[in-house]
Parts: sequence; C-alpha cells; structure tokens
Amino acid sequence: MHDRDTIRGGQSAVRTKPLPWLLAMAMMLGCSTSTPANTGNYPSRPIELKYYASGPWAVTASPAGACCDSSGNRFDLYYPTKLGAGGFKHPILTWGNGTYAKPDQYDYFLRHVASWGFVVVATEDEYTGPGQTILDAANFMIGENSNAASIFYRKLDVKEIGALGHSQGATGAINALIKSKGSIKTVIAIELPKHFFCSSKLNCTDTKNLTNGSIFFIDGSEDGISPPTQYSWESGEQSIQAYYDAAPSGIAKVKGTLIGSDHLDVQGQPECSNGWIFRRQLGCTFGVYGYLGYPTAWMMAQLQGDTYAAGAFAKGSGEIFSETTNWEYVEGNLVK
Repeated sequence: MHDRDTIRGGQSAVRTKPLPWLLAMAMMLGCSTSTPANTGNYPSRPIELKYYASGPWAVTASPAGACCDSSGNRFDLYYPTKLGAGGFKHPILTWGNGTYAKPDQYDYFLRHVASWGFVVVATEDEYTGPGQTILDAANFMIGENSNAASIFYRKLDVKEIGALGHSQGATGAINALIKSKGSIKTVIAIELPKHFFCSSKLNCTDTKNLTNGSIFFIDGSEDGISPPTQYSWESGEQSIQAYYDAAPSGIAKVKGTLIGSDHLDVQGQPECSNGWIFRRQLGCTFGVYGYLGYPTAWMMAQLQGDTYAAGAFAKGSGEIFSETTNWEYVEGNLVK
C-alpha cells in the first residue's frame, strides 16, 4: 500500500462502501487477522483451475537468504528444490511488497508461483514504489546465474524475467519494468493504487510511460484503493480502467477484477487469517484463491511459452473473458 493507503478514497462509481476507521488502522499496520475458511473465487474454468493447483516442483523457501538491494534490504527466495532438474532453466520473478509489508505476508502466493518452475526473489523493502529495489533483486539473480559458488549457477533463464507486486509493490513492479530497459519482460500489478494515494512522485507510476513488455492488471471489486472504475469527475489514473487505457496500444495488456475481493486478499495464507483484531482480517474477503490461477497462467504464458496458459488471455476468445462467476471488467488486446 502507498503511504496514504490508510484512507479509502473515492470508490468505484459502481460500488460505494465507506471505510471504517478500524479498517484504515488495520491496513496502515499491515495486519492480518482471522476469518473462517472461505473458498470464494474458486476457479470455475479449466485453464484457471489447472494453474490454481500447485505446480510440479517442490519448493524451498529461504527467508532473508541473500544480501542485499541498493537500500540494504535482504532478499527472501522461493525456488524449486531440485534446481535445474532435467536441464530446465528457471525464469526469474521479482516481487514487490505493499507498504509496511514483508514477503512472508505473501508466503502462500509466492510458494505457489515458485511451484510452477519460477525462481522468486523478494526484497524485504517495505517501500517498493520507486521500483529500484525490485529491479535490484532481479539483477542480483542475474548475477547469481554467473556465480560459480551459487546454487543458481547456470540454472536460470536470465532472458525471461517478470515483476509482480501488491499495492505499492504493484507501482514498483511497473517502475522496475520501465527502469529495466527491457530486461524485465512482463508485469502483474495486483491492487495497483489510484494516483490519489501516491505520497510522492517517486511512489507513483504512469502507465503511459510503458514502451515495451506486457502487463496484467488485477484488482478486487471491493477495493477502493484500487477501484476498477472511477467517477466521471475524477481525472487522471484513478482506477484500473484508467491505468489500462493509459498503457499504449502497442503494449500487450489485460485487466480483470475479482468479484468480492478487497485490498488484502492476496495476503491470505490461504484464507484471511493470522491476525489480531476481532478475529478477522480487515480488507480481506475470501483469501488468496482468486490470485493463484490466472496470474500463474500469465507468467507461464509470458515467460515459459505455455500455449495452453496463453489461451486464457486471447482477446475475446480467451477463457477469462467468459468467466463471469469470479471475474468482471475483463479487457485485453492480446491476439493468438
């Protein structure tokens, strides 16, 4: 989340719901709390369902396992346990945290993605909006591939790098792609905050500045920090629709809104749990379920050449366009 994410600003013109002060406090503190198990957003179509399941690779996690980005933050690592098995070269994913958050708050999600053959590097930076520390993490892994003393030596595909992040980390992931000059090929922006919540120009992004790569925007229908649409009187990039529209037509882009999800659902482990206030995770409705299938399919399509996964996103005919149980406001320009 951005520094001003603690106040829920103008809502989508479609849904209007005030933010209680307790929700603002919980989001400011980055808290996670408990709800009963809830399988909302469970996939209803075959492509999403395939990548919702765990992948074929066992995963090893290494918290604070490497040092350091340009701000002195260590990296958490999630990677296939049998690195390079069968001669496989693992694409790299670099992760950006929301404000005040650490990678372990996204542990379930990051392990899931790694189980599909990706090496995930996550800076412990809590203020990732400028994107530099996210880019530093990607560059660190590029270096590890050339380091004969590293377990990653010659086991990574350094030409296939993606960035993804949540809230302020979504801003940072986009900025990292822009700064990377082409080394980062694709981005998933999860709950990208509207410009109203930028605390400074450094913690903002403008998708008009994208010149290469591809991007998948994901938000929740109940998220006023990252609303799917905006009021007619709001100007600038104050919604996912506006960010999508601002991205040049030459950029491969898709957007979709998870029905019922809120700003912190991606932190589910997998449900909305691990918290302290009223036994409920404020800002989380269902948990991580909706963020597993199509985001994984996106990275499989973009970085591993998975044509079955790519079938979810083809303009008009892609599976996500007809999946109306859990998704709405879907739009895209990808062709087969």
